[in-house]
Parts: sequence; structure tokens; C-alpha cells
Amino acid sequence: MLIIPIKDGENIDRALKRYKRKFDKTGTVRQLRARTAFIKPSVKNRIKIQKAAYIQNMKDNLEN
Repeated sequence: MLIIPIKDGENIDRALKRYKRKFDKTGTVRQLRARTAFIKPSVKNRIKIQKAAYIQNMKDNLEN
């Protein structure tokens, strides 16, 4: 559970914005969406390798 301490005289919009930012950082929504469908381990590994290759390609392009 997220707790956002509100200071005296603080605008509720600012406190709500802090709550939303903190909620996004926890990754709760991403985790729930990932659990909606089962992804086979082999597919996860393939995606992981593809991401690593993409990042490596980007780094190589920056060096040249």
C-alpha cells in the first residue's frame, strides 16, 4: 500500500500527482498486464536476446 504524506497547506492536485508518480514507479500495472497471458520461457528468452541484440546494435551505431 502506498502512503503519501500530505504537508500542511499542500494542494491536493500536487499530492495526487506525487501518488501517481510513485504508483508508476512500483510497476504494479505492468505486472498485472504481464500476468494476464502466459508466455512460454522459450519465448521470453527469445525476446530477451532480441532486446540485447537491438541495444548492442544501437551502441555500435553510436560508436561509428
